[in-house]
Amino acid sequence: MKIIPSTKEIELFLQEALIEAKKATCTRSKVGAVIVKDGIIVGRGFNSPPGNLESQRRCDRKLELLPGFKSDRTCCVHAEQRAIMDAFKNNADKLKGSDLYLARLTGDSLNKEFTKPYCTICSKLILDAGISRTIRSKPEGIVVYESEEYNDESYAYNGESSQ
Repeated sequence: MKIIPSTKEIELFLQEALIEAKKATCTRSKVGAVIVKDGIIVGRGFNSPPGNLESQRRCDRKLELLPGFKSDRTCCVHAEQRAIMDAFKNNADKLKGSDLYLARLTGDSLNKEFTKPYCTICSKLILDAGISRTIRSKPEGIVVYESEEYNDESYAYNGESSQ
């Protein structure tokens, strides 16, 4: 992870990710993502149930999962996953070497900074899709992760709260 100074371009794409986060219907977390290549957004996503179907909503912070449950703890397709699918559908040739910008909202629609990467499903997809970097806001400032580092950090996550 490298802390970098904010630029107009970074702020623009983080704002675009916030716009996506406002579309999220997840009751646990509202996250938005944009994938950018050569200054152009090539993929967008937000977290919500599969197909945006309310019938598929299973998000509940109090949800008791069965021992051995083999998936993440949410019902939602993550913003990163949706942005990657969007880019594959519409701009597959632009994914390799792109940057993924992430933003998260609190319940009152204010930007909330992330802590550590923790979703190995998303970090594996980011790496496998050929995305070069993930850019997001943290308490230290704007941070950039190379994709392999982001995946390593996700695997090192030890279960502390990411909210």
